[in-house]
Amino acid sequence: MNEANNALDNLLQPPLVIVQFLQKLGVTFSVRRKTGNLPAAQCVQAVMLEDAVGPLLVLFSQDQLLDLSRLADLTGRKLVTVTAERQQRMLGKHGLDQLPALPPLLNSPCLYDDRLLKAPSVFIESGQSGVLLEISRADLQVLLSKSSAALLGEPLKNIKLNLDRPDDDRSEITHAVQAFTARRIQQRLEETIEIPPLPESAQKIIKLRVDPNATIDDITGVVETDPALAAQVISWAASPYYAAPGKIRSVEDAIVRVLGFDLVINLALGLALGKTLSPPKDQPQQSTPYWHQALYTAAVIEGLTRSMPRAERPEAGLTYLAGLLHNFGYLVLAYVFPPHLSLICRHIEANPHLTHNYIEHHLLGISSDQIGAWLMRSWDMPEELANALRFQNDPEYNEVNAAYPRLVNLAVHLLRNRGIGSGPCSEIPQSLLDSLQINRDKAEAVVSEVLAAEVALRELASLIHPTH
Repeated sequence: MNEANNALDNLLQPPLVIVQFLQKLGVTFSVRRKTGNLPAAQCVQAVMLEDAVGPLLVLFSQDQLLDLSRLADLTGRKLVTVTAERQQRMLGKHGLDQLPALPPLLNSPCLYDDRLLKAPSVFIESGQSGVLLEISRADLQVLLSKSSAALLGEPLKNIKLNLDRPDDDRSEITHAVQAFTARRIQQRLEETIEIPPLPESAQKIIKLRVDPNATIDDITGVVETDPALAAQVISWAASPYYAAPGKIRSVEDAIVRVLGFDLVINLALGLALGKTLSPPKDQPQQSTPYWHQALYTAAVIEGLTRSMPRAERPEAGLTYLAGLLHNFGYLVLAYVFPPHLSLICRHIEANPHLTHNYIEHHLLGISSDQIGAWLMRSWDMPEELANALRFQNDPEYNEVNAAYPRLVNLAVHLLRNRGIGSGPCSEIPQSLLDSLQINRDKAEAVVSEVLAAEVALRELASLIHPTH
């Protein structure tokens, strides 16, 4: 296997401009494929920041989080990540599609974390997707000879993620609220975080979800009492995504002919919850609009659930709802900590190698997964749904109904690797696929099928939140 990998490595070619540039400097390098098993402490993360003074290239290892507040204290500058368009223009001058950790090439001032020089060698982006360059410590010193050093990053080992201690969620959320309000709050959590009450239509839908005797007439009656919800359900059924023959004339027609009881129940519930909290206007650059990502994830999970052996499948309607609401904690986080949302967004931009939960834990002491699951429980939503949100980033979660968070985890990873959502691309663990008994090729085919209907899905998203 190693011989095969080495043969593939020999076929990789970095951009000619990079090769010629390094040869001119007398820097030697080895070409490596970009894989997920390289030591993070030796992988260099390059981020281009700027302010009114100008650009600044910042380099640190991928086992660290770049803390923008610490950077501001060091430099006296309030730096933010350059826009994607500006970075593309900068790279386009050299015919590159990735930002390389080469300050002389970019002709930019550079600040680097001096712990980079502790490793015997490092891996840097070559400018070509999927191709890395391994450079020795001595040659890295040559590249950084005109750059400045400092302790920039927060080691990820110091950020204690709470992936598997749900009993601590209440105390951690309360602690975070206390820390950001700068006063001791003695009230119960439900009074401290003034979340809007569950909409009346959602309360009725939840009762129908758990009623084994509920009929199509029952759900039709609930939907029709909310004119906006009724219009959306009819529009969903009539959308190109479902390609229904003939004209959809009523809510009952939409349910019977196109959507079905379970899908309408969960769509209606998702739409009702979506009205309680609106997506914030401030979002990380290049992030997928909130409801677009929600619908992509729900649609992928729907297909993944069908791909599982029939005897092992969890409740299809509930897995769809888990996909629709998987990132609902982000809306709650924006509602509870509005002044700090911008700080979270800027750190997500500056740390593209990390998932959101590291950044949220570092800045707030909690994650959106925790707070989203707490809200689901406070609204008496199904426990499977709360667990899907709470444990979606815990690869070791193995309790009852573990399929729900695993499906969310798989769907989010698959979409992220296709450029939907935020966070680093990564290889799907075979153990995750095996636990769900889903073939890797089948999982990829599900995503391809969903993305083929991208335009129609965007139209559906606009029905939930027209401005997103």
